[in-house]
Amino acid sequence: MSYRLYVRPLPPFPGSDSEPAAQLYNWVLLDASGDSQAHGGGDTQDMIEQTLARNDLDGVRLIGLIPAEEALFCLADIPAKQSRFIQQALPYAVEEQIAQDIDSVHLAIGQHSDRGYRVAAIDHRQMGSWVSLFSDWHHVRLEAIYPDAALLPVTEGGWSICIEGDKVMLASDQGEWLGVQSRNLAMFAQTLAAPPSEDVVAEVPVTLFATASEFELLQADIGAIKSSSRLKVKEQTLDLMPLDLMAHAHHHHLCQPINLCQGPYSLRNEKSGLLGAWKPLIAVASVWFVIQVALEIGFGYYHEQRADQVRAQAMQIYRNAFPNDSRTHAGNVRRVVQGQLNQLQAGGTDAGFIALMKYTGSEYSKLSGADSIVLNSVNYSQNRGELVVDVRADSYSKLSALRNGLAGRGLEAQIGSVVNESSGARGRLTVSGG
Repeated sequence: MSYRLYVRPLPPFPGSDSEPAAQLYNWVLLDASGDSQAHGGGDTQDMIEQTLARNDLDGVRLIGLIPAEEALFCLADIPAKQSRFIQQALPYAVEEQIAQDIDSVHLAIGQHSDRGYRVAAIDHRQMGSWVSLFSDWHHVRLEAIYPDAALLPVTEGGWSICIEGDKVMLASDQGEWLGVQSRNLAMFAQTLAAPPSEDVVAEVPVTLFATASEFELLQADIGAIKSSSRLKVKEQTLDLMPLDLMAHAHHHHLCQPINLCQGPYSLRNEKSGLLGAWKPLIAVASVWFVIQVALEIGFGYYHEQRADQVRAQAMQIYRNAFPNDSRTHAGNVRRVVQGQLNQLQAGGTDAGFIALMKYTGSEYSKLSGADSIVLNSVNYSQNRGELVVDVRADSYSKLSALRNGLAGRGLEAQIGSVVNESSGARGRLTVSGG
């Protein structure tokens, strides 16, 4: 069964004075159906790994969540459609939206919307620190890193807001995410309530996620949000920590986050490590395949040599019996001998005019539709021992059938000077004793 481990580090984060081994995490383990199998808060990496080991879990996919303010949301209006051109144009398309040198920023591209491509921008050094933090865990392999707020379930046409202590995470249906202090929630609500100048006033749906205690603690700020006539607020009380909500939303595709593990931080090389367990078997199979091919080639060469030897022996025997025959070779010796045996069975060894005419006439009479075959002329050369018949038929196939029948009798039969006409085909049939 496939498992996903959602891990969210708690402050202090990498880059501070804290040791990596002392880093604390909130975490949730989901099975293939999306049900939570285990979760914890404020645990170290070692404690999480021990939990996986106790449950005999290996190859678990790790999803790392980083603070939303670590990555900036941008939009890139790029007309190109090919991936190579999009990647080339991406830095220039978002350069004005980023307040630092574009070369020091890692850009990850997401889905395309009617406003352009969604892009996440994060400092290269910070991204390197996060990748290092989530790598080299036992029993897991890193699959993706997301800004935490980007995993909030989308509210169609509006915003999702999750309150977590003194921090508030926000995500819009356009893919934008933010992380602000809870004391600024009321001020941000006023920004949501202010419509753009070109739009008519309409309600903006807002879904508030928080625990019952947090709803009570921030009652004044939440009341300010509800008092706006343009905001349609819906409250959802969380029984567990926000990480459970985000893991559920991601597993069930209720959000569209941008995976930061792209480009130089792509995990394709790590994913190819899944083949590591199969490498010994692949190596053995490859060696076996090479050996098998070598054996097949060796056996083929051996049998070819044996066949050459047998053919040479057969020709030697034939030459001893018929030393004056220079036309017979290893390729036709069997057919020639068979023809001579046929002649002996017919009562003689004569392959002269009479015998050739007898065989030709016999094969002619056996053909179906023989009445459509016309023998225009017959010539015999005693010097060459050849019978030449000028034949006309309604199709070339009948000429070929006549030739094949004579060849089956052990005779040399060839058709030459074939001419295709509207009424059929004509040619010259040459028959000899083989």
